[in-house]
Amino acid sequence: MTVTVDRGARGGRVTEKQQHAKGPRRPRDSYTLFLLPGILAFFAIIIVPFLMNTGVSFTEWQGVGSPKWAGLANYRELMGDSEFWASFRHSLFMVVAMAAVPTVMGLVLAAALFDFAGKHFGTKTVAVLRACFYLPQVLPIAVAGIVWSWILAPENGSLNELLKAIGLGGLQQDWLGDPDIALYSVMGVMVWVQIGFPLVIFMAGLQRVDPQLYEAAELDGAGWWRRFWHVTLPQIRPEIHVVLLWCTIAALKVFGAVYVLTKGGPGGATNVPSYFSFTTFFEKTQVGYGAAISTVLTVVILVLALIGLKLQTRAEDAEEGLRT
Repeated sequence: MTVTVDRGARGGRVTEKQQHAKGPRRPRDSYTLFLLPGILAFFAIIIVPFLMNTGVSFTEWQGVGSPKWAGLANYRELMGDSEFWASFRHSLFMVVAMAAVPTVMGLVLAAALFDFAGKHFGTKTVAVLRACFYLPQVLPIAVAGIVWSWILAPENGSLNELLKAIGLGGLQQDWLGDPDIALYSVMGVMVWVQIGFPLVIFMAGLQRVDPQLYEAAELDGAGWWRRFWHVTLPQIRPEIHVVLLWCTIAALKVFGAVYVLTKGGPGGATNVPSYFSFTTFFEKTQVGYGAAISTVLTVVILVLALIGLKLQTRAEDAEEGLRT
């Protein structure tokens, strides 16, 4: 049906279809104006430097003089570089330390604080505990790294002194200087740094869960673990996807902790792609090769991000289908 509107003395008539065609234009234009600064900043800070870095990766250059075109030589060399592949293997350990372990621990802690501590000790206590867990995220990584280097020092370090004081002096180690355990020591530090982020995200997600679900499960005789497994996990699945994706990306590009704690040592035992690219750039002055490392790392992160977003979208669509 066509709806007409009298426009006064002229007797002009405007159809409903014409009104809808003209109406949304102004809001779209205003949205574009608001987005324009962010789009320009994204291109200036992300896209343009990435394209420049990619261009440099096809050259041989020491940072001064004119770059010499090398084609795919840097990438062919990279594929056979054992140090490069070792750094990526170390990144997988970082994914465990910064994504898998904090996600699991964050889930359990968030559920415990929300479902147990909140009922028995009140919201103020929960807020204080949540802030304590999140504090390492607020600290600059350089400060946290220096403090942990003191704690893990082989001589007079707090951890070794504590082990000695409680009669476990035989467990004293050079935590950051032994190639066999240095990577695990860095992983332990990163678990401590990272755990606050998933905890806060999961506690925010738990706020939207219908309390009647917990009450119904409790009336059915479900204990805390069954309520966690059958109520909490399904309800905050979107938050779990976000945390895993975000933390995995953070793990792949981790740099500051490695730089402060070990500088990739001892003997490359804690080297990761971002630090490997940094040393290739600035210490070895192989700018083209370092650019190739960072380009490959960026592409890997981008591919994983797209896959993660695709899987998340598919899971959300499946849940919508079940609800309808």
